[in-house]
Amino acid sequence: MREIALHLMDIAENSVAAGSRNIHMDVLEDLRSDLLKVSVRDDGRGMDAETAKRVLDPFYTTRTTRKVGLGIPLLKLAAESAGGGLTLETESGKGTRIEASFLHSHIDRMPLGDVGMTMLTLLVSYPHIHWVFRYQVTQKDGAVKEFELDDKEIKSVLGDMSLTEPDVLKILRGMIEEGIEALMPQLEY
Repeated sequence: MREIALHLMDIAENSVAAGSRNIHMDVLEDLRSDLLKVSVRDDGRGMDAETAKRVLDPFYTTRTTRKVGLGIPLLKLAAESAGGGLTLETESGKGTRIEASFLHSHIDRMPLGDVGMTMLTLLVSYPHIHWVFRYQVTQKDGAVKEFELDDKEIKSVLGDMSLTEPDVLKILRGMIEEGIEALMPQLEY
């Protein structure tokens, strides 16, 4: 995978497969500390200690469609290659939290990618899941800006209307894009 956003999608889809009902995805860019953190937290099946150790092995997977599970090991490698690391917290029956950190300015850090489109794709692909997406940016001067999308209110307002209706998709995409764009520092030339 060439973008962090694609890793987030892979992990979130693992959360869906683990029977999660609630999935939280966070992107934290701390420009002051030169740090980028991404995480996915769920309330799915979780893993026992032995499985948690094995999930970092690229030759282990619970999927029956292939014999390797490269997602988490590749994210761990990418994070470590960019001055960061990966943590996995899990408990059988209680869920899992995976967090990857990167030195934000590291030359080998892969691009973040389009996390907004990733979130929109997950939201419409798995409407039965309660999604919470938080994107926070700490500017170099210490100012903190945050965008959060909790789909609970959106789904309540829509009622039986599908998230895939063209007008609904357009509104959701606009909300996410505008929310993320408002976090970015205004560059002066």
